[in-house]
Amino acid sequence: MPLTKGEIAALLKDEEHQQTLFDKADLVRKQYVGDEVHLRGLIEFSNICRNNCLYCGIRRGNAKACRYRMSEEEIIETARRAANLGFKTIVMQSGEDMYYDTNRMCRIIEAIKKFDVAVTLSIGERTYAEYKAFRTAGADRYLMRIETTDKELYHKLDPDMSWQHRYECLLAIKELGYELGSGIMVGLPEQSVESIAEDLLFLKDLGVDMAGIGPFIPHPETPLAKEKGGTLNLALRTMAVMRLLLPDINIPATTAMESLAPDGRLQALKAGANVVMPNVTDREYCKLYELYPNKICMNDTPAHCKSCIGLKILSIGRTIGSGQGGHQY
Repeated sequence: MPLTKGEIAALLKDEEHQQTLFDKADLVRKQYVGDEVHLRGLIEFSNICRNNCLYCGIRRGNAKACRYRMSEEEIIETARRAANLGFKTIVMQSGEDMYYDTNRMCRIIEAIKKFDVAVTLSIGERTYAEYKAFRTAGADRYLMRIETTDKELYHKLDPDMSWQHRYECLLAIKELGYELGSGIMVGLPEQSVESIAEDLLFLKDLGVDMAGIGPFIPHPETPLAKEKGGTLNLALRTMAVMRLLLPDINIPATTAMESLAPDGRLQALKAGANVVMPNVTDREYCKLYELYPNKICMNDTPAHCKSCIGLKILSIGRTIGSGQGGHQY
């Protein structure tokens, strides 16, 4: 029996019995996607963004952000090193930096595909023609969070942006045959539990292949600096319900969870998650890609990060995936 909005909201509110929810989500995860945890190598290649989202540390209006953009050669070399470390998926993430036009992005994608890896893009809103060109060049997956389905809240937090346009971008990405990743932030100002329930049903109806659930963490150089922020437990409950709604999709243990607790990603892996995205960006850049404060692993090398999370994964009786770990339809 599918969960209703009311039933989802009740689960999200139930702190007393959350361990039962986590255990159920973990059981469903094991049944549908097994014990493998898939590692994705994350390259944060530009912190320049044309948008001015109120919650984001790399928003256009943050004059204190030290901006950077990696060259094509740097991005490709970083991906090569990640592939040599054993990563089977490279996730390319940036602000909405239009310097990386169609031709430039396609050259980068084509070069990285030669390393026998899956390529995931997380570069925001583009035109249908651009999405098509990136797909033709070899991009396999695309990540773009809807953030919230509360349109009034969305437009308040994302000035000059359109919720409808973002939704149409997600539909275009899906139509073009990408594996589609989306997701939400939990704990936003004025966000209700009922709204989060609607978000989860939206992701289910959209038929996403990956769903990222992250807690809202206020950044000191944004208009939301003094807001309370989201809690790890609510984010974990939301993620666990997502696993119940879409049993066979990929769900990452998001890095933001570990910013709230030293074992945040392990808690997520034991509550339904099956993906981890270690950062493989050069540390000189990684420190500058600050969507939220207290980002983890700032002084570790990519090799050390991979080894560290690998040992943690093994410590809870899970195995490290050897393939590209796509969504099995």
